[in-house]
Amino acid sequence: MNSISEFMINKHLDKIDISDLKQLQSNAVSEGKTIEYKKLLPTNSYADRKEFLADISSFSNASGGDLIFGILEENGSPKSIDGLEIENVDEEIRKYENIIRDGIEPRIIFATRAVNVSGKKNIFIFRVNKSWVEPHRVIYEGHDKFYSRNSAGKYALDTNELKSAFNLSQTLTEQINKFKTERITQLISDNLPLLFYDGGKIVLHLIPLESFSPNYRIDLNPIINEPAKLKPIYASGWSYRINLEGVLSYSGGRNDKSHSYIQLYRNGIIEAVEGLMLSAEREKKYIPSVAYEIELIKSLREFLNLTKELGINMPIVIFLTLIGVNGYEMAVDRMRFWGDYYKIDKDILQLPETLIESYNTEPKDILRPMFDLVWNACGFKRSYNFDEAGNWTAK
Repeated sequence: MNSISEFMINKHLDKIDISDLKQLQSNAVSEGKTIEYKKLLPTNSYADRKEFLADISSFSNASGGDLIFGILEENGSPKSIDGLEIENVDEEIRKYENIIRDGIEPRIIFATRAVNVSGKKNIFIFRVNKSWVEPHRVIYEGHDKFYSRNSAGKYALDTNELKSAFNLSQTLTEQINKFKTERITQLISDNLPLLFYDGGKIVLHLIPLESFSPNYRIDLNPIINEPAKLKPIYASGWSYRINLEGVLSYSGGRNDKSHSYIQLYRNGIIEAVEGLMLSAEREKKYIPSVAYEIELIKSLREFLNLTKELGINMPIVIFLTLIGVNGYEMAVDRMRFWGDYYKIDKDILQLPETLIESYNTEPKDILRPMFDLVWNACGFKRSYNFDEAGNWTAK
């Protein structure tokens, strides 16, 4: 994981200012596993760019950290905070961001910030998150190597270390799938945390990769103090309670049968289950083609805003599962789709997961491939709430 406290500068990147950098100097904070200083930005030379990519990837394959340009170091400690005079700061940042995106495989999660020193002089900070899909390699112009870091700085991974890194990545994948499978099994068995509607269920899981880091826990107090932030899918009123797993928010009152709940686990995982839209009490087994997509898009946006506020880092794996849907069909205009529809022939639709790596990703873009598959299961080519280009068109 990369909680803020694990970075040498104990602040969110967008909050860092010149006083934080001066504190590095006054405290003689030495270079190490999670921080490195450079006087100058890399030039366009092969050697400089290769070195830059090696530095960046080494943080990602280790514990994450900050690579800071514009600071002169002496014996590993900041000697002077000079800054770099750059005419177009945004353009300069974009240039190096593109170098990182094109030169490291698979892509890493990072952010950049320019901190003004004086006039046109800025310090450039590249903050790299620890990766949960490591190892990452440098693939710049024939250079093909893996790097990591220790207290002495970066180093090239040897064969045994590479094997270990790949095994860790595989283990993480297994842990995620095991958690999701166990939860779906419990839901199929109606082993829910409260009284719930009978019939089909729509299940959305958000599983941050860092949730499986040993001893990783989030601070639940922001939710306990303001439970309105934890809104179940398709709910107009809801209650909440603290439980062993974390915080549970659910539609209805304390003793009512619920149709929707959201469980926020102490490790940051979110499980949201909705049962009204597919309720057994409805006369016909229909999936409300527009309403359920609207509600899921809206809820996913709220859930991602919540995980961001709680300081949960990307990547996050998104799973959408439909339970108890054998015999259901898509509710559409029969005049428009008179010969296209079929009933779902499976009780459980477990849709392929989506890995998201940025909070800037649009929820509709995350969910659209999953929606397409649900429509496929009902005999349709794709979700017709979007046009061919992926734009939302439903009214």
